[in-house]
Amino acid sequence: MPHAHESIGYLAGQMLIAMPRMQDQRFSRTLVYLCAHTAEGAMGLVVNRLFNSLSFPDLLQQLDIEPTPVCDPIRVHFGGPVEAGRGFVLHSNDYVQDTTLMVDDHVGLTATIDVLKAIAEGRGPRQSMLALGYAGWGAGQLDDEIRQNAWLTVPADEDLLFGVEIERKWERAIGRIGADLGMLSGEAGHA
Repeated sequence: MPHAHESIGYLAGQMLIAMPRMQDQRFSRTLVYLCAHTAEGAMGLVVNRLFNSLSFPDLLQQLDIEPTPVCDPIRVHFGGPVEAGRGFVLHSNDYVQDTTLMVDDHVGLTATIDVLKAIAEGRGPRQSMLALGYAGWGAGQLDDEIRQNAWLTVPADEDLLFGVEIERKWERAIGRIGADLGMLSGEAGHA
């Protein structure tokens, strides 16, 4: 029988859906892909909020990387409030370097400048999402937030991760679990 602290399990590779009554406005109506989740804590990237003031070419220019004509014009996402100046590329498994963390069989996370250079040169991953900053939780913190009905979980898929309809990802994720948006609240009871 699992211990109480193990009952939620480890959710790396899953999506977190912020409940409609999320208290922390930084995460209001967000969809977070969990890259790591262990007894020590969790780390994820918000996949449905863009940095409107920063484009990929702007970022490349700041890093002295010259885009080529085959450069993939990816958009820059707000990955979360922690280390907002640090970049992370969530990507398909066709791009793997020594520094890539494979979250599962299909998705990798690379946080080095090499992946940005590869994307600028048109030799990056088939699918990718660039995020600045990340969402982080200390030991047991995410598990507690899930128990308090702050988050729902849904399996990740390519559309939720890499789809271009950013504004509709949150609603689509809720639809995938069969929940009625009008019935959701942060007030659910506990068994």
